[in-house]
Amino acid sequence: MNFLITGGNGQLGKDCEHVFKKRHTTTCVDIEDLDITDPYQVDAIVKKIRPDIIINCAAFTQVDACETQKEAAENVNVNGPKNLAKSATKNNSLLVHFSTDYVFDGKKKSPESYIETDVTSPLSYYGITKREGELAVIHQTSNHIILRTAWLYGFYGHNFLKAILKKAVNQPTTQIKIVNDQFGTPTWSFRLALQIEHLIENQGQGIYHASSEGSCSWFEFAKYFLEKLNIAHNITPCSTDEYPTPAARPKCSILENRRLKADGLNRMKHWQKDLDEYIYQYGQQLTRDCRQ
Repeated sequence: MNFLITGGNGQLGKDCEHVFKKRHTTTCVDIEDLDITDPYQVDAIVKKIRPDIIINCAAFTQVDACETQKEAAENVNVNGPKNLAKSATKNNSLLVHFSTDYVFDGKKKSPESYIETDVTSPLSYYGITKREGELAVIHQTSNHIILRTAWLYGFYGHNFLKAILKKAVNQPTTQIKIVNDQFGTPTWSFRLALQIEHLIENQGQGIYHASSEGSCSWFEFAKYFLEKLNIAHNITPCSTDEYPTPAARPKCSILENRRLKADGLNRMKHWQKDLDEYIYQYGQQLTRDCRQ
């Protein structure tokens, strides 16, 4: 099959490329090659490549920045997916699009989880745009897969784990406060790419939750990571009230992969097992990179 991957330089885009190029023709583009907010550019590249599958990894994911850069967030997270969906319909392509746990308000109590049919009620402008992006895809093409995922980390690009590791490596005695009353499901971007491949092969359609099994707080996530790497640190737990941010975060946004399991398609592993494998593969390199 022929794949077009947008957001190809990001952590998920890179892992999707590595997974799909083994067996398929794969074209990866990023902002310098394609502005998904421009419908004419989108139409032109889809007509040129004629992909069987479009995988949209492009997104405005800076949650706090979305509160002040609302036009940019809406363009990338809503108009971009809408343009891709329209072009996918014209070309008879399957569109795979990614959404987020932040479409939920987080009012459930840990370890309760959200399933695909739960009512969405985002707290932040980021969450609002991601939900509107889902609806744009649904309204523009019937041939789609939407995967809601959470707390994504990978070897490429920027993420929470890399930021914490850099601080710990370079300032081991400096206190780092990390929120311990927000709960979610850390997800390895490589595992998610493998899940996408399995869904496509089995002709999945519609909205799925696709995150790791189990759950933890941001503090528990960081502590497990640093201790597995044997990195000296001074991270301490704090409450959301002690660490205010411009954008409100859901207190509990644990996702349950209900549809994947019901259809016998779940390939996601427990977050600790995936993080162990991630550390085994990339831990030394990540640590070296932080010291440079």
